[in-house]
Amino acid sequence: MRSTKASAAIDRLKRRSGNTQYSMTLSGGGMFCLVLVTEAGESSRLCEPMMLDEFVAFVNAYGPQTPKRISKLDIEFSKQLAKKGV
Repeated sequence: MRSTKASAAIDRLKRRSGNTQYSMTLSGGGMFCLVLVTEAGESSRLCEPMMLDEFVAFVNAYGPQTPKRISKLDIEFSKQLAKKGV
């Protein structure tokens, strides 16, 4: 159950990057590590083993980021704040 949060982070990374070769390893001590499988079938570690929350934060920051969606209302609100000098 603990790895569900980590595997969801890996799935998001795969979608963001378009690379399905990302994976994770879980050690006996409960440490997670991000792994990239090469075309030759070898796996290379992309980070040192980390605890769950650190690992999820690392994976979320790794690779390309999706731009944050901004609505028209958010843009107009920002303009109003700028006018008032806040």
